[in-house]
Amino acid sequence: MTTSAAQETAGTRVMLILLTAALLIVLLVLPLVVVLAEAFRKGIPAALATLSDPDSLTAIRLTLIVAAISVPLNTVFGVSAAWCISRFRFPGRGALVTLIELPFSVSPVISGLVWVLLFGINGWLGSFLDKAGVQIIFALPGLILATVFVTFPFVARTLIPLMQEQDASEEEAAITLGATGWQTFSRVTLPNIRWGLIYGVLLCNARAMGEFGAVAVVSGHIRGQTMTMPLQVEALFNDYDWVGAFTMAGLLALLALATLAVKAALEWRIGRRGGMH
Repeated sequence: MTTSAAQETAGTRVMLILLTAALLIVLLVLPLVVVLAEAFRKGIPAALATLSDPDSLTAIRLTLIVAAISVPLNTVFGVSAAWCISRFRFPGRGALVTLIELPFSVSPVISGLVWVLLFGINGWLGSFLDKAGVQIIFALPGLILATVFVTFPFVARTLIPLMQEQDASEEEAAITLGATGWQTFSRVTLPNIRWGLIYGVLLCNARAMGEFGAVAVVSGHIRGQTMTMPLQVEALFNDYDWVGAFTMAGLLALLALATLAVKAALEWRIGRRGGMH
């Protein structure tokens, strides 16, 4: 490579790095700084007053409950789906993969409307559920259903390519030696996919806590009962409570940053383990 070509390549690299850094600053860092600055515009006591408000506490608790239920459900589903798709060949396998990816192509608002059509008071099953005293829409079960739908591809789509690349010979050897299905999974399969599984769970959790569209449709926007943190941000913003809205948004952003930090640590750990082999 000539000197001029090397200089041109170095110049292009520097330009791309600067452009990427500028985009990150404008699209990610600057909005985060603005959110935190607005949250503390009237001081720390005002921000703490928002977080101690009963409606805000309910929104935080509800968000954590929905995530705590939907993420484990999608973890079990994702592992099962990845195992089935990567280890077996059967008619409809491609259709199953397509169905798993469906929430990526369907608007969350539409998925919320589907749940209302099914379980709402005027829906297909609404009258039956009402007679049985079961409420799904405008209640916690509806929030969980909406969140499960929009987040269930993350674990499965993380594990499917990982398990497809892995050789099944170790699992076959374990079964040949007399291991049960659970023993094979827990002692052979799970150790090989654990980092990918944790990665998928983190992505699923981040989306579960930040979901707005589907949850907004099925929640009914009942303050102190069905409002998650994103919905509480919208409600406070519509009430012109800027400090309150940005405080809740800042808390969501901090939770997202914590998830991102764990994700980065996992990527570093995986890369380090890969470099040792």
